[in-house]
Amino acid sequence: MEFRSGNEEALQVRFRGAGLVLREFAGLMIRGMYQDAVNRSVTVTLAAIVTTCAGVMAQDRSWRDCLRENPDWYGSVEAQRIADNVLFYQSEVGGWYKNDNRIHPSGHAATEDLTEQQRRAHRDVLRAMKFPCTLDNGATHSEMRYLAAVCKATGEARFREGFAKGVRYLLKAQYPSGGWPQFYPLRPGYSSLITFNDGAMIGALSVLDGAARGRAPFDIIDLPLRKECMGAVERGISCILRCQIRDGKQLTAWCQQHDELTLAPAQGRISELPSISGAESVGVVRYLMSIESPSPEVIEAVEGAVHWFRQAAVNGVRVVTVADASLPGGKDRRLVTDLEADPVWARYYEIGTNRPMFIEQGVVKYSLAELSHSHRIGHGWIGGRWPAGLLAAEYPKWRQERRKARD
Repeated sequence: MEFRSGNEEALQVRFRGAGLVLREFAGLMIRGMYQDAVNRSVTVTLAAIVTTCAGVMAQDRSWRDCLRENPDWYGSVEAQRIADNVLFYQSEVGGWYKNDNRIHPSGHAATEDLTEQQRRAHRDVLRAMKFPCTLDNGATHSEMRYLAAVCKATGEARFREGFAKGVRYLLKAQYPSGGWPQFYPLRPGYSSLITFNDGAMIGALSVLDGAARGRAPFDIIDLPLRKECMGAVERGISCILRCQIRDGKQLTAWCQQHDELTLAPAQGRISELPSISGAESVGVVRYLMSIESPSPEVIEAVEGAVHWFRQAAVNGVRVVTVADASLPGGKDRRLVTDLEADPVWARYYEIGTNRPMFIEQGVVKYSLAELSHSHRIGHGWIGGRWPAGLLAAEYPKWRQERRKARD
């Protein structure tokens, strides 16, 4: 269900400096009511929070900035303030709701400046949702990375405990087949599939991998929990290898979602048919290349995917946005010939033919021009450079390191 306001500008209240757009609080309220999770009194409480937060000041620091600071910063008062907010919004089962800068202010808003009643009311709204925890949009594994960094810098037990609680959540959320769903507890529909989309599974697996191997800043949990992480990582890697799509004998790459039982490529939303992903597969390969002393199977998976990326490159074209006053929004998107253009990739490729797919209402088309105007401009179907850096620098470096290891 998607909420659209008749006057979005009225809802675009921002936390000064933090740039947190609050119009999505309205979407949260509508979705919550739709799920029977939010009653009228909570809606009124949220409205009061939005009004109060409009004047709340947080430092000019995005959530992404918080994950890219120098190690020394994580010991600062500001870093610990944000970490305490992260802990405050951690769910009882150990995960977090969508970390998209629009749902919960896990560091952007100085929520300690709210009354305790308002803070708790906001947290209760999140916890009352039917499916409060997710790996979507970087949620949960991003908060865990942050808590680990602050714990490493401060030694504070509460941050270690929050991280460990997140680890136990990820361990519980993993399927016996080794994959992770987008939401846990499981949300019906495509969200219960093994999800490579938006880095969900790889984000979870990377954090557990760091904890299992005792790599800083994840070396903050006890040995029994580390051993559990080791087992989860082994199952996760095995799942990745078994999910890799074969075209005959040739290994290719991965679908955005895979069936949690059969591991077959699976449909997500109506525009996400079973296919090979030119975008999500890059993160999978990067993770496989990060494995120390990779097995022959892992090496074969990387080599197969890299070969497929090269085959799937679309040369001699570029995507342009052009002015067209006759169309809604006054613009259109087209694929034009440009023999000098760098190679680009499509988001979805047809399994068996490697043809770029453009999908509308579940119907596959084979050119951008065949889509309706709203679908042409509403999704990044083609034109991405996702594997470019991997092919140009990361893969050659990885291969050189493998040669040195053999020698």
